[in-house]
Amino acid sequence: MRTSFSLAFFFLITIALAYAIGVCYGGELRKDFYKDTCPEAEDIVKSIIWKRVASNSTLPAKFLRMHFHDCFVRGCDASVLLDSTTNNTAEKAAIPNLSLGGFEVIDEVKAQLEKKCPGVVSCADIVALAARDSVSFQFKKPIWEVLTGRRDGSISRASEALSNIPSPFFNFTLLKQSFANKSLTVHDLVVLSGGHTIGVGHCNFFSNRLYNFTGKGDADPSLNSTYASFLKTQCRSLADNTTIVPMDPSTPLSFDNNYYKILKLKEGLFQSDAALLTDKGSRNIVDELLDSGKFFTEFSQSMKRMGSIQVLTGTAGEIRKNCRVVNS
Repeated sequence: MRTSFSLAFFFLITIALAYAIGVCYGGELRKDFYKDTCPEAEDIVKSIIWKRVASNSTLPAKFLRMHFHDCFVRGCDASVLLDSTTNNTAEKAAIPNLSLGGFEVIDEVKAQLEKKCPGVVSCADIVALAARDSVSFQFKKPIWEVLTGRRDGSISRASEALSNIPSPFFNFTLLKQSFANKSLTVHDLVVLSGGHTIGVGHCNFFSNRLYNFTGKGDADPSLNSTYASFLKTQCRSLADNTTIVPMDPSTPLSFDNNYYKILKLKEGLFQSDAALLTDKGSRNIVDELLDSGKFFTEFSQSMKRMGSIQVLTGTAGEIRKNCRVVNS
């Protein structure tokens, strides 16, 4: 009897401690976080995003990239949405983020949510949901689950974007380290690179592979020569920083696993794409993801992991009233 009482008491104490820790640290992200505080939140986000994507097919790639670039700098805290101020150059102004877009749609979503549930839904959650909903529009159903409960950060520095966002010029070692810094694996690296199946690349981020790969006026030997010839018709010189080309020339607006087929043909646009074939383990993952079902399953899991990088929860951070500025 005494032993049973002691065990029961022990379990009660354990549960109480777990609860206290959860309260203290604000718990983690969870499904339907806004079920009680703003029941229509996720429907409002989806409705606006789907409406905008229906008339602008470039938005899924933009929101997917926005979410990725947000999470890699200070975690998924919507710091990428903050505008620069007189005293601070924000992430938006960093070179990797100059080609981001879709901010005005995020503003529209936020304005609608503020009308419905003032001060409840974070900008960080809006970015995560917008990425999922925009990509999912094509399928008319969500293709990965987004856990919510993120809160917004108040610091945004261009210098941190430069030092944290993986570069299209990275080799495999640098890519692996960049992802490891965010507690993501090589598997996540290869799976999330599949996001390059939609969107475009600017010439200046890959034209060195066409005209001056080693500084001797040469081409990158790991790039398919026929594809390189085509790219030269689009990107006329190393100085071209305005022309864009699809990252997936076959199905540029369709979210699929075609990226891995392109990689196998040595038609990955960036040096960082080609780098995935330079490591045996990474190559094996590329081969696995040639299976469409496998890709969608793995992409869903990796997006959930990426979406939880260094999140602010509980009482950390704030819920911005305007996604572009910190609360006064």
